[in-house]
Amino acid sequence: MRLLFIKLKHIGDSLLLTPTLTAARAAYPAAEIWVVVRRGCEGILVGCPAVDGVLTAAPAESSQRSPLAWLGDLRLALRLRRQQFDHAFELSDGDRGRWLASLSGARYRTANVAGAPLHWWWRRKFNSFSSFRWHEAHAVEKDYFTVHEALPLPPAVPPIAFARERTCDWAPAAGFESFAVLHPGTRWQRKRWPMERWVAVAQTLAEKFPRLVISAGPDPDEVRDAAELERALAGRAVSTAGRLNWPQLAGLLYRARLFVGVDTAAMHLAAACQTPTVALFGPSDERVWRPWLVRHELVSPPGDVPSVRRMSDITVEQVLTACRRMAA
Repeated sequence: MRLLFIKLKHIGDSLLLTPTLTAARAAYPAAEIWVVVRRGCEGILVGCPAVDGVLTAAPAESSQRSPLAWLGDLRLALRLRRQQFDHAFELSDGDRGRWLASLSGARYRTANVAGAPLHWWWRRKFNSFSSFRWHEAHAVEKDYFTVHEALPLPPAVPPIAFARERTCDWAPAAGFESFAVLHPGTRWQRKRWPMERWVAVAQTLAEKFPRLVISAGPDPDEVRDAAELERALAGRAVSTAGRLNWPQLAGLLYRARLFVGVDTAAMHLAAACQTPTVALFGPSDERVWRPWLVRHELVSPPGDVPSVRRMSDITVEQVLTACRRMAA
């Protein structure tokens, strides 16, 4: 049996697909499992042993796509069609993913119809539909139960997957024995917490942990913020400066005693590595994006409507209180 999973979202979304892939492998050990993600997201799937092949579509950001991106996706569709998949699951709820699922020629083509109603034209392109209502469920559950309704999976949803044997060491932290990882950066401006508060938290944590690691993605703003935090700690912290690949960051997180960060792919990777986590949530919905199946504390500003909450309303003491509980 050949299974195709299409998830044309961001890096964190690709990682959140791994519990479904793990369960599919457990239920159908002889199956061949392929995944299609956006270009730039494939690296985070190297830690998932359930995957046999990863293919990439055009990048998520339109600014990174060439005018001929459609031609690359056409070649991708032709390659998928040659594989003769038994099942194709469209999990990104977008037209590009629906085209790929349709053109794959898979015997069963599944889409979720519990969100926005699927246009009649698209309904003709699919022959299997999931009605799992995912609006208040975790993003992991949305993928899992959408697939489960068409292809039965085990009843318990597994953790996020990044196998320890697929991690790598990061030389600057090789001798660290007790350390915490802080990840203040995000490319989403609305998720950022004031840097002076990160400094206050880091200075307090430096009294408990011999070393701190400041994690940053390759975005220039993230690298700059990590460098500022490193300077403020005067030799008690080291920044990754945006240079780590996903296996290196996973290797670091498996050894860390604590992860403190905002809602990012790094936070979900910490959950995969079972790192005790303190997660700062402002305008993103913790019901959907909270750390999955890992010991964690959520810190959020007042208010029941995530879209109107402000990160600046999270206090330093809130974060430190959560850190003390997680580091106990």
